[in-house]
Formats: sequence, structure tokens, C-alpha cells
Amino acid sequence: MRIVSCFLFLIISSIAVFSQNASEQVTAVQKVLEQQQAAWNRHDLEGFMNGYWHSEGLTFFSGAKQTSGWEATLDRYRKTYQSEGHEMGNLEFSELNIQMLGPESAFVRGAYKLTMSDGKTPHGLFTLVFRKMPEGWKIVHDHTSAAE
Repeated sequence: MRIVSCFLFLIISSIAVFSQNASEQVTAVQKVLEQQQAAWNRHDLEGFMNGYWHSEGLTFFSGAKQTSGWEATLDRYRKTYQSEGHEMGNLEFSELNIQMLGPESAFVRGAYKLTMSDGKTPHGLFTLVFRKMPEGWKIVHDHTSAAE
């Protein structure tokens, strides 16, 4: 009976530690998104990109196009939001749903809305895969779709 009691205690303790750790990890992932939103709204595209894995392994899917790599993703954002005749607008994330897939990975669903100076509000949905890296939580895959 003592062995069973000890075993149950270990299981319950492990669950409690995992739950607390998962909550801290969710908060850390959410903080990355908050930092990205703030950087975007300062028109700091490089600061926004700090949330992404700085690697050729990064993947970004949008508009039936795949972009591979951090530099290519940054170039895509520059062309779309900072080139002649384009603007970044004001970014707002909403409907965030962060699910921990394990101690070093997370799946995020959410919505975004850009408010442009002309009053237009491009918006859509995204799914992100995060991995915990030595330098912190980073997006390793981004799939973003715009509303029609």
C-alpha cells in the first residue's frame, strides 16, 4: 500500500508541475506575439521578425505561396508592407488559442487585423508552430490566410 501511495503521490506531483510549467510556457509564447504586435505597430519589421526562427528551416505559407527561410520571409514582408505604395498599418492579434504540444513546442491559432491609414482593414486567420530554442520561443512555421 505504501508503494501505491508513493506512486500516486509522484504522479499527482508530476501533473501539478507539468500544469504549472505549461502555464508558464503559454505565457512565454503569448509574450512573443505581444512583442511582435508592438514591433509591427512601431513599423519595426526586423523587431517583428525576432519572433521567427532565424534559420533556412523557417516556413511561411500565405496566398498559396510557400516562403522558406528567415531572410526570404523578411524580404516578403518588406515587399508586401514597406515597398513603394504599401504600408504596414496597425496590427491587432485576437482570438489567440495557444496549445502546448510538449515542453518545447506549441501550436497557436488566431486572427489578425490590420488597420490602414485609408480605413481599410485587411484581416484573416493564422496558425503557428512554435519551438523552444536556446534563445527562447520562436515561430518555425506560419500559415496565414487573408479573408476574401
